Amino acid sequence: MSLIVQKYGGTSVGSVERIEAVAEKVAACRGRGDDIVVVVSAMSGETNRLLGLADGITETPTPREIDVLVSTGEQVTIALLSMALNKIGCEARSYTGAQVRILTDDSHTKARIEEIDVERMQADLKLGRVLVVAGFQGVDSKGNITTLGRGGSDTSAVALAAALKADECQIYTDVDGVYTTDPRVVEGARRLEKITFEEMLEMSSQGSKVLQIRAVEFAGKYKVPLRVLSSFKDGPGTLITLEDDDSMEKPIISGIAFNRDEAKLTIQGIPDTPGVASRILAPIGEANVEVDVIIQNVSEDGTTSLTFTVHRNDLNRARGLLEGIALQLKARSVVTDDQIAKVSLVGVGMRSHAGVASRMFTALAEHNINIQMITTSEIKIAVVIDEKYLELAVRALHSAFELESEAK
Repeated sequence: MSLIVQKYGGTSVGSVERIEAVAEKVAACRGRGDDIVVVVSAMSGETNRLLGLADGITETPTPREIDVLVSTGEQVTIALLSMALNKIGCEARSYTGAQVRILTDDSHTKARIEEIDVERMQADLKLGRVLVVAGFQGVDSKGNITTLGRGGSDTSAVALAAALKADECQIYTDVDGVYTTDPRVVEGARRLEKITFEEMLEMSSQGSKVLQIRAVEFAGKYKVPLRVLSSFKDGPGTLITLEDDDSMEKPIISGIAFNRDEAKLTIQGIPDTPGVASRILAPIGEANVEVDVIIQNVSEDGTTSLTFTVHRNDLNRARGLLEGIALQLKARSVVTDDQIAKVSLVGVGMRSHAGVASRMFTALAEHNINIQMITTSEIKIAVVIDEKYLELAVRALHSAFELESEAK
């Protein structure tokens, strides 16, 4: 007998019929003798509907009341799924985040989990019940409802799996695993049987939408095996786990991630003096604008230029800040570009193989794709290119590294 935590996203529970289908899947797992904890999101579109109601009242609702409002979406789902399970003879009990006592800090709409009390849940599991828990939510030390931010149900599931010492945390979604890249871009993209936490974290941070970054971080920290599965298609999915001893023999590249939501800013003609980068980037960070790739170049005239990328939604705010900084530094100009994209190669095999970068750059050059910026980590190489070449670049790299045919 194993203890399994299963998480079903909004699409998986998007209608009564789909909730009943999830109930059948959960009951089948319980019938095999496993203890099951189910974490669910709100029904597809429900959170946006609730936020729309708030907008109809005021443009500036308090974060506390937003949390009270949007947390009701998951409460509807846990009740309906528990009803569906009980209807087919699988005893189930629903839990809100407060009933579990998922204790968080008091940062409304983006709270972080501090502690989970699993005593009541363990007692119910011993009685043979399936537990259905509201994802995305918790409670602070004063009893206020909090939420973990959009996509927080993944984090809820992993945190519960860690607290309960579950054998596996299964994330059910509308895809049947993690692929070498987006199958909508590359027809020959292949589902991976296994990927490491490190690789999945890089894939998520570089644009892959399969799992929330915080959930992957949490799983890696507490060594919770994760498996991505489809709610609508049977199959083994993709296991996300620790790097094993034979990782040196694995393929150099596990996958290609990409992100269209990038924008680039350049401040030109600034003094080439110590501390100038801090004077530029510190105000950007203080404004809660996340900076990604950074490049600094020194010119022949003794000045320097600094280029960095941000999320496209933050471009206008970052540009306004940068123009103010440019005046203070007497910079020559500020230039922006919101037609860029980032493409990243990810793989633990890079640690033991040379020549990955040159192979990547050669493949792009053969398709006349110019590289604007480059950033690397131990298991990642990312390039910024013109957005119009994004899909061509992904297909070229997928072919160059033979990701269609390599065995994982």
